[in-house]
Amino acid sequence: MDSTEKVESADIPRGKPKSGRVWKKLKTTRFSDNTRVKSQKTSWAVKMKRKEEDKAAKAIQQRLIDEKKAKKEALKMRREQNAKNRLENERKSEIVQPIKNTRKIKKMKKKTLRKIEKR
Repeated sequence: MDSTEKVESADIPRGKPKSGRVWKKLKTTRFSDNTRVKSQKTSWAVKMKRKEEDKAAKAIQQRLIDEKKAKKEALKMRREQNAKNRLENERKSEIVQPIKNTRKIKKMKKKTLRKIEKR
């Protein structure tokens, strides 16, 4: 082996790196030298077919969301109607005694005044 001969880096045994990261490989080529693979181009027909499929999926998804919203709204309306009917039925079944002499109200105790409702 002459001093003029170049020694390949693969021939020299690599020691333990200073950082301690022995699992890292020594880079032999630059990043720019790596060959880049061009992605395969899809045809126009395939693109349009995929676009239609996406559109159909979105339409189905929107329909499901709308159905769910409609069910929720119907349930809300039903609850409100039931509450309204319950209140109405309560009022119908009440036994009412009108107070004709309003001076009696001034003489009443607080407890009885709480029970009085103006209609």
